[in-house]
Amino acid sequence: MTKPVVSATTLVTEDGVPIDAIHLPGTGDLAIVVAHGFTLSWQRPNVWRIANRFNQMAGVLTFDFRGHGRSGGLSTLGDREIRDIDVVVAWARQLGYKRVAAVGFSMGASIVLRHAGLVGGLDAVVSVSGPGQWYYRGTEPMRRVHFAVEHRIGRFVTKRWLKTRISPEGWKLVPVPPAEAAAQISPVPLLIVHGDKDHYFPPEHARQLYMAAREPKELWLIPGMGHAESACGQPLVDRIGRWIDQATAGAGRSAVARDEVGAPSPDDARAQTPNAAA
Repeated sequence: MTKPVVSATTLVTEDGVPIDAIHLPGTGDLAIVVAHGFTLSWQRPNVWRIANRFNQMAGVLTFDFRGHGRSGGLSTLGDREIRDIDVVVAWARQLGYKRVAAVGFSMGASIVLRHAGLVGGLDAVVSVSGPGQWYYRGTEPMRRVHFAVEHRIGRFVTKRWLKTRISPEGWKLVPVPPAEAAAQISPVPLLIVHGDKDHYFPPEHARQLYMAAREPKELWLIPGMGHAESACGQPLVDRIGRWIDQATAGAGRSAVARDEVGAPSPDDARAQTPNAAA
């Protein structure tokens, strides 16, 4: 039997940003959207490895966030990126998938949480190594990230060597924090996965997300696990895939449907007051 052909396309968000996306066809009605972390793209080895592993049990759609890889625009580190997720989820529905889940890693986790809480349209949500709040500087890796974002030379280095283009404007209005968005995801099932050796975001971030969220929710604190895609081995990918399949069993369209809510404007998706920095 011939394996279905993988196809790539360019999607366009509501605010006109071209998003480079790829579809790995599945044989059933379940699609998993894979949302990568900061400075990555769907072509990076760990993202591609995870996408192919999920593809053994579902159709997979993955893509480059704005400002990353072959997508256009500039990275806003979790603000306008909910529109990138939105257009990929819409593509999954257009392809005929009845069950659509999203798995986000690190920055991608915060975006998946914010999309699920503020926009809707998913049947299950998974956050892997995601932050619970903005402006966290409690670890050395996160202090380096803040330097890359907040200083011109940092943005230059990130663009030149990491192929990631960051908006110099920052957040004119502070986006709704991940934990606040997580509180709005119910009744869609939510899984929070975090390592106890995460060198970017300590496990307290996962607990913050879990405590804010409403049922149905699960928290997996993985002993010895580090951060995001590089720390997510095949057994964990398989376990997450099984959870998604079970969590979406019998699901049709999400209780919070796209045509009932619609994509938010940038102002709708932001809060006026920043979350306290750690």
